[in-house]
Amino acid sequence: MRDGTTVTPGGSAADTAVETIQREMTVFARRARASAGRMHPELTLVSYTLLGHLEERDGCRATDLAAHYALDKSTVSRQVAALERTGLVERRVDPEDHRVQVLHLTEAGRRILAQVTESRRTAFRERLADWPEEDLTRFAAYLERYNAWPGPGTGEG
Repeated sequence: MRDGTTVTPGGSAADTAVETIQREMTVFARRARASAGRMHPELTLVSYTLLGHLEERDGCRATDLAAHYALDKSTVSRQVAALERTGLVERRVDPEDHRVQVLHLTEAGRRILAQVTESRRTAFRERLADWPEEDLTRFAAYLERYNAWPGPGTGEG
């Protein structure tokens, strides 16, 4: 086809659309990972996401991060250790249970998160500047709908 979609012989339009969505979301994810390093050299896309969650929740345990993002605890542990080394995250004793440590953003973490968030907003606005408002609204609703699906197992998909 001229628009770049691949038609599977005997496949339905829905099958073709699902293949296109999968391919384009892969491109989107690849582009997001690549742009994260350009936004701030110390932040990977995963680090940025974890910092955002910590800010949103006003801190949480590393095990909560792992559960929320369906990540292995060792993966979160490595990410958190890197964020601690760079001074973006700190551990504090939970006032309700002194055996538990809660992760919080440091002031430096808040500043960098705010800078990167604004850079990302600017990049999205530039990329979507010529889209009609109706298309933006519809696209936002589709993304919310897609991401709201709980899915089996890890919730991925």
